Amino acid sequence: MSNENSLSCRMTRRSLLENAGLAALGAGLLSRSIRAMNAPAAPVALARCETYDAELLPALAKMFDQIGGLGQLVNGKTVAVKINLTGDPDSRLGYIPIGCTTWTHPSVIGATIHLLGKAGARRIRLLESPWKSAEPVQEYMTAAGWNPAMFTSAADRVEFENTNFLGFGKRYSRFPVPHGGHLFPAFDLNHSYMDCDVFVSIAKLKEHLTAGITLSMKNCFGITPCTIYGDGAPENEPGLVPLGGRYPIHMGSRQPPKSSPPEIDPKSPREGGYRVPRCVADLVAARPVHLAIIDGIEAQSGGEGIGPETRHVKPHVLVAGLNPVCVDAVGAAVMGFDPMADRGRAPFELCDSTLRLAEELGVGTRDLKRIEVIGARIADVVFDYRKAGVQPAASPKG
Repeated sequence: MSNENSLSCRMTRRSLLENAGLAALGAGLLSRSIRAMNAPAAPVALARCETYDAELLPALAKMFDQIGGLGQLVNGKTVAVKINLTGDPDSRLGYIPIGCTTWTHPSVIGATIHLLGKAGARRIRLLESPWKSAEPVQEYMTAAGWNPAMFTSAADRVEFENTNFLGFGKRYSRFPVPHGGHLFPAFDLNHSYMDCDVFVSIAKLKEHLTAGITLSMKNCFGITPCTIYGDGAPENEPGLVPLGGRYPIHMGSRQPPKSSPPEIDPKSPREGGYRVPRCVADLVAARPVHLAIIDGIEAQSGGEGIGPETRHVKPHVLVAGLNPVCVDAVGAAVMGFDPMADRGRAPFELCDSTLRLAEELGVGTRDLKRIEVIGARIADVVFDYRKAGVQPAASPKG
């Protein structure tokens, strides 16, 4: 064969491979677009609630009735409730109780437990993966000045489990991501996320430095055990106790142990604004959320941690629904953001949209035109987080 013919064959083979790759990429984009257009919509209840006092329980009860009632969802079933206890319990914004800024407020957790029990839940498990910790969730709560008895007395058979490691289980449960996932094809998680009939996410109405917003979907980032997805995890198998934070997910500094599925593309961008939103979308696709609740009575603006930009805010709202993407879309709108925004537009200036990525996996729609909002109108309760962020922080009285 002449050099010219040989070169022609190589170029033809190369062109075929490149065209095949482009065709596969195009087919993938088309599939994601079709799933996004057909993503399910579910009603979202929205309510103004001024305080965590007597008005809270009836407000939540009415909201749950507005979305179809809890009885048909939880009666006779085991309910796993992922709460949001992110960060150090000793890290406070001034003298403000942590449940009014970064953590889900204990009254919202207690009221939800009571209503789940009243609706017939057979067992209720409160789940969290405290930062770098293997201590019981009750101990973590106690360190913040909470009394765990307020939860165990709210309904029968209330349990706690730290899902940062094996906990009370003997092995991790594997959750494949439908449609292959964005970042990981599957996750290995604590048994409690498998050993339940209903999964509930109770989040806080906050901004997030890496994901833009941290609502009911971003709350599920914390279901990943640090014994597997932490920077201190062993190379071949999960660790016995959590060591370090989830920096391998944030920055892609290493793969999980060889016993767990590696990420789909080790050559993908290593920056958190690409990785964290994709991980969040993958998680809520793999471990579906059946009931999403956002505590926005009091919260903070300017990020999820405590820093010079964070401000104590009082939006006075509650959001609840059966689809986390729909709930988070309404939550984002209440915060003054456009749920259809993506990277480069608030609140996703430095990251990709968790809403879009979850929508592309067919989890739910972010399009407010397709979401029935029951109760309060968004326009009547909107609380602009960016304008709130320029106000001075609350100062202690006395």
